[in-house]
Formats: sequence, C-alpha cells, structure tokens
Amino acid sequence: MHKKFKYRLYPTKAQQTALQKSLDACRWVYNKTLETRRDAWQKQKKSIMFSDTTKLLPKWKQEDISLNNAYSQSLQDACLRVDLAFQAFFRRVKCGQKPGYPRFRGKGRYNSFTYPQSGFKFVKDGRLYLSRIGNVKIILHRPIEGIIKTLTIRRDSLDNWYACFSCIVESKSLPPSSKVVGIDVGLTHFATLSTGEQVENPRFFRKDEKSLAKAQRNGKHRDIQHIHQRITNRRKDFSHKLSRQLVNKFQVIAFENLDIQDMQQNNFRGMNKSISDAAWNQLVRFTQYKAEEAGRECVLVDPRNTSQMCSGCGKIVPKDLSVRIHNCPHCGLILDRDHNAALNILALGLQGMGSIPRSRPKDAE
Repeated sequence: MHKKFKYRLYPTKAQQTALQKSLDACRWVYNKTLETRRDAWQKQKKSIMFSDTTKLLPKWKQEDISLNNAYSQSLQDACLRVDLAFQAFFRRVKCGQKPGYPRFRGKGRYNSFTYPQSGFKFVKDGRLYLSRIGNVKIILHRPIEGIIKTLTIRRDSLDNWYACFSCIVESKSLPPSSKVVGIDVGLTHFATLSTGEQVENPRFFRKDEKSLAKAQRNGKHRDIQHIHQRITNRRKDFSHKLSRQLVNKFQVIAFENLDIQDMQQNNFRGMNKSISDAAWNQLVRFTQYKAEEAGRECVLVDPRNTSQMCSGCGKIVPKDLSVRIHNCPHCGLILDRDHNAALNILALGLQGMGSIPRSRPKDAE
C-alpha cells in the first residue's frame, strides 16, 4: 500500500528563494500546458496528450530561461498534473456530472512541486539534497518506511516548507479481533459508538473563533493564517488519535456514507459552520487507510433512516432533530437516539459484508 511521510524543512533564505523559483517555474509550465491543450481543442479540435506537452518543454525553456530553475522531471510532473485534471474532468462528464473545467493557477493556488523518480537524496548531517536547491535541513521525527516512489515539496500558507515522501510499504496487520462497532457522528457528540461510548465534540474552530475575529478586525493577515493552521493541526491530531484507537480495538468499523459537501452547500439545518468544524470526513479517511494497513475492515453504509429506524425491531419511528431519545412504540426500546443510530449503522455494515449478527449489535464490541 501507499503511505505518505511528511517532514518539516528548514531552508536557508537563499534556499527559500530557490524553492520559490522552482515552484514558480512548475506553475508556469502547468498554466502553459493548460493553455496549449485548451487552444488546440478550441482552434483545431485537436487533443493534445501528456507526451505531446512534455516534448514542448525544450521549446518553452528557450522562451523563458527561468524554467531552468526547476528540475526537469518536476516540470514534466507539472504537465502530468494537467493531464490528470483533464482525465478527472472527462470522467465526471461521462458520469453525467457537471464538473468545472480545469483552471489556471495563480500564485497562491499552486503550492507544491514533485520529484517523481530522482533529483533528491539524503546526505549527512540531517540534510536532504534537492536538485536546483541544495542540501536542505530536514527534521526526520520518525523513520521513513518502505520504498520511496516520489517526493513532493509543499509550501503552506505561512511559507513553511515540507517534504512529503510517497512510499510503498508492506501492510502491518494487527491480530484479529472479535469486536465490531458502528459509529454515528454528530454535533451534540462528535461520535457515538454502538457500544454506548460517546466522544465529546472538541469544537476546535469555536474555541478559537474569538481570537480569529480579533485578528481579522486588526487586519493581521499572518496572525489569521497562524490561527487557521493551529485549528487545522489540532483537528488533524484529534482525528489521527481517534482513528488509531478505533482501528486498534475493532475488527470491523462502520460509518455512515455522508455527503458532507452537499450538506455544507445546502447549509444543512443552518449548521454549516459546525459541520465544517467537526471534520467527520477526515476521521473516516484516516480510519480507512489505517484499517487497510492493519488488516481491518472499514465500511460505509447508506445513512437513510439510520436515526429513524428502531434498532430493536426495525420499525420506522419518526422524530425530528430536537428529540434526543429513541422511544419505540412497537417494541418498547428506549435509548439515546445516537446510540440507536450507531446500532443500525453497525447492523447495515455487517449485512453489507454478508455477516448478520446473531444477537443485537449492542452485545458486540
């Protein structure tokens, strides 16, 4: 499986300038590639492919000598990114969607470049050699595993630089577990497990909202970026830790397959900001890749009626969001509505895998 390892870089001022020049050169090639492919179709109804644009690189280097600031394979990767953007565009069109046409990238919308195969290596004294940049200080806070396939150099909104290694690693399966769980995510509690456990909502954005508003009033752009990054890092750390706990404990983990983007676009129940702050999708993504590596199962189920259906008898018991207790008039089951939903999610997950619990999912951890 593929796994990413991310490390902080500490370039000198001269190296920061070189990194930015390399990034600018790759962005120039990206936009030029997009322009060439767009014009070829609009003017000649001709499709230009990835190999065609890479052959144009020597000519483009003659037009703009600043392209020599970037490693040649990094420029080729910029062409590849455009090709992948078009592939994704046409794939969505064929599926009947209405995707946005690939867009040109301004200076603030192109923040990484890639060494696909070579152009980098580790050297002594904790430094990473990057072609066209030099030996850059890197903090290896954990060892890199597996075989390195690509290296992507990324700049964040605070102008910090990172090295992101994409590696092929062997799966490290955990011992099999008999425990299974369904998880209902929400806003009252971040998550409710079918075991009855509840995870409190950390509300990272809400906690920093006053500090953010103050920085915005003062017009301190860098302070604003710092606060946003702090919120992002705390949210990510929370999701990593929770997903690791789930994968270590449970063999099967079932989530609802929520369309978060659609919920936000429609301002679901007026809670757009809270939904964004909760970052449910992040927890699901982190759990999925950790489960794959550990030999666990992470399944997504249709969220329809998981809150309305009784986990005891299967009958629909209508209730609006303000009703926090599930009280079934058919079988008499009374329990927290989120716990009821988590039990339904687990049952659906097991059914989807072809496993039907012998007793109520409540009895299985």
